[in-house]
Amino acid sequence: MVKIMKPGKAVILLQGRYAGRKAVIVRNFDEGNRDRRYGHCLVAGINKYPKKVIRKDSAKKQAKKSRVKCFVKVVNYNHIMPTRYTLDVDLKDVVSADVLQSKDKKVTAAKETKARFEERFKSGKNRWFFSKLRLDAVYSFVHSLIVCVIGVHVVRCQL
Repeated sequence: MVKIMKPGKAVILLQGRYAGRKAVIVRNFDEGNRDRRYGHCLVAGINKYPKKVIRKDSAKKQAKKSRVKCFVKVVNYNHIMPTRYTLDVDLKDVVSADVLQSKDKKVTAAKETKARFEERFKSGKNRWFFSKLRLDAVYSFVHSLIVCVIGVHVVRCQL
């Protein structure tokens, strides 16, 4: 069977603090390891997306709106949804499994990841990855799934 979860694949986190956030797989552990006996992967993702920049913004405001806040995390395969997109940012030398052992290493890895993500954003590549996940698209997708599987129309509620 073809492996879907590969390094560089863009994913959406489904559970936990960063649910609904986009991330990229840095390293995958299909068979698990001694600490985690299930399939999981090391991801680096975006906690705070860059805002939309308009022409009349000053250079200082443009720089502020172009900031990205990142996170580094180990996630179970059951808690991520792979997408069709890939991101060719090299994070293997920055983010590794031993980075998560101490707070200092994790913070420095997140800062370096932030620098690489911002550089990628400013180059204008991978535009989908740096845009917020549209919830109305997610709602319509889930609604269509419910209608197909159960055959019941669901009224959309306000969050």
